[in-house]
Amino acid sequence: MTEAARTRVRYVILAMLFVVTTVNYADRASISIAGVSIQKALGIDAVGLGYIFSAFGWSYVLGQIPGGWLLDRFGSKWVYGVSIAAWSVFTLLQGFAAEIGIASAATTLFFLRLMMGAAEAPSFPGNARIVAAWFPARERGFASAVFNSAQYFATVLFAPFMGWLTFAFGWRYVFVVMGSLGLGLAVLWMIVIHAPREHPWANESEVRFIEENGGLVDIDAEARAGAPGDASTWSRLAQMLTNRMLIGVYLGQYCINALTYFFLTWFPVYLVQERGMSILKAGFVASLPAVCGFAGGLLGGLVSDQLLRRGHSLSVSRKGPIIAGLLLSTTIVLCNYVRSEALVVALMAIAFLGKGFGALGWAVVSDTSPRQIAGLSGALFNTFGNLASITTPIVVGYIIEATGSFRWALVYVAANAVVAIFSYLVIVGPIERVVLPGPASEPIPARNQS
Repeated sequence: MTEAARTRVRYVILAMLFVVTTVNYADRASISIAGVSIQKALGIDAVGLGYIFSAFGWSYVLGQIPGGWLLDRFGSKWVYGVSIAAWSVFTLLQGFAAEIGIASAATTLFFLRLMMGAAEAPSFPGNARIVAAWFPARERGFASAVFNSAQYFATVLFAPFMGWLTFAFGWRYVFVVMGSLGLGLAVLWMIVIHAPREHPWANESEVRFIEENGGLVDIDAEARAGAPGDASTWSRLAQMLTNRMLIGVYLGQYCINALTYFFLTWFPVYLVQERGMSILKAGFVASLPAVCGFAGGLLGGLVSDQLLRRGHSLSVSRKGPIIAGLLLSTTIVLCNYVRSEALVVALMAIAFLGKGFGALGWAVVSDTSPRQIAGLSGALFNTFGNLASITTPIVVGYIIEATGSFRWALVYVAANAVVAIFSYLVIVGPIERVVLPGPASEPIPARNQS
């Protein structure tokens, strides 16, 4: 078949991942937009709000390995689809935290955030797994950057909207509207998502192109045939935990996510409490750095794939943008030395442009995951990375409580970027696909290696 006859269904799949991940992050960030109003309504101090912010992270982290196992055992379509529906229900119920009556409203809200985190656990391992199946190696950096950049687009699109909902109708409506939107999205997911060989819209030419250039098109079929729940799976996880490259990648992702979760939780509160903005204005202002983070994420993926196409090694192509972007993100600390609102927003925009540019961790996961346990590999990566979703809101809450300002909180966030740079420069070493021993580990043809 000619190139013109090849379908492009993989980009439809990528668009679906982008939309789902946008709503995913909007649901996570809904608590931060409504946070000031919730604080006043429920009488919660900074430390208490920090714990509510972190509740999502506790269960999200604990759910990663089970979520990854489910993906490898039952495939991405059904596990991810149920995940979308479940987290949307728990998002919607947060709007009725005061009426549920099982415990205090604050305790109920904490519990619902816990349940929401558990439900979302398969999402990002599922994204990485679907990208590994649907995209050749030379397109994988951009594809991963697209779904990862949805975290910024979520703020661009939904922060002003959720700020307006809070201002006009009250904080409860944020959760009701977002939860309802997610339930509709779960239905669309089941229509659009299929494995490459099973998709009714993809022709043989596209599937062959993906397979011949490194895509793991049979990943779901191989996983089901290999019964990933056996004991060898867990021994393989132990092998991954002793791999120096992966340990460095995990540490780097933890530090990168410290920036992410400051932005998702405390940043709107920072704008209101430290910079004196109204809730409505903070919702709009928070979207401006997010625009830059979104642009930086797409640009980082494009630059990384272009470096790969020009013959640079996978290590140079991935590490270069990561290190450059993280260096730029340290400019967040300069917000401590300016008074102008415009300069604060500009510095935050630069910092999140850099953070987005360097956020290629999920591309690295798709490049390095053992083909037998791609879901579990992404889950392990996300487990370590999202420990920051627990620690960052709490640490920042204690810093604010102890110092009465955000000054040292911004230093803490910038320091995490420095540690991530060290990890990629010193610990990670060459980036390459991990090949695990065992009966399920057959040689991979050279054309399929990435």
